[in-house]
Amino acid sequence: MAPNYDCIGVIAGNGAYPRTFVEAARRAQVPRLVVSAFKNETEPELEPAVDAWTWLRVGQLSKMIKFFHKEGVKHAVMVGQIAPKNLFDLRPDIRIMTMLAKLKRKNAETIFGAIADELVSEGIELLPATTFLEDCMPSAGHVCGPTLSKEQSQDAVYGFGIAKEMSRLDIGQTVVVKNGTVLAVEAFEGTNKAIARGGELGRGKALVAKVSKPKQDFRFDVPVVGPATIEAAAEAGVSAIVIEAACTLLLEGEAVSKLCAARKVSVFAMNKPEEIT
Repeated sequence: MAPNYDCIGVIAGNGAYPRTFVEAARRAQVPRLVVSAFKNETEPELEPAVDAWTWLRVGQLSKMIKFFHKEGVKHAVMVGQIAPKNLFDLRPDIRIMTMLAKLKRKNAETIFGAIADELVSEGIELLPATTFLEDCMPSAGHVCGPTLSKEQSQDAVYGFGIAKEMSRLDIGQTVVVKNGTVLAVEAFEGTNKAIARGGELGRGKALVAKVSKPKQDFRFDVPVVGPATIEAAAEAGVSAIVIEAACTLLLEGEAVSKLCAARKVSVFAMNKPEEIT
């Protein structure tokens, strides 16, 4: 049975993720949803579906916390990405500047973790980004699109293992492989650009592996695949995507399934490399 929340603050980035969360929270009968939206990121069409809304620039942590206090928020969730270019175009307030100055390493995990600590210090608990979305996390096995060929199965095992190692090193959570060769590794540029680079080299036979970190903090930076991922893969000539079972959010599943069938992109979920032989 899902926990009862009177009000949830939604820290909403780009893409379908915030909308999917809002729809799921409404189905779970959350009475109030208030959104901190980011300019040039959050879909403005989401505003009518929630109870309160404010626009922020990336880096305005104090303004967000003030808004949440005003709306009585005790629980918040961080859903949707912020484009890397906007993270380098921060308009930091004093609170963010102080927070960043304390960090020895500045990556998604350390920055979002520090933001979570700031929220907790203000009496706001950051919930897992998978809250109400457990049904969107496929279990192991074929998900949609064509079944994997023998060659793809071999690349799936290889790519999954390499992706796990890259995520352990905190470099990225996605790799592109072909015939046992790594074509691209995701770094700060994001999944879709890594797919584009690897797909160009793979010439129609590349495979993408996307995994969680070994000690994934599910409050943020959860692996996500949605229609935009499938489109990026198809445009790049990637023929299959392997995700980590029960750890990856598959957003807009029906649309993904139709796209995979139309664009002939396979999606397969696995728990560990030994699953496919």
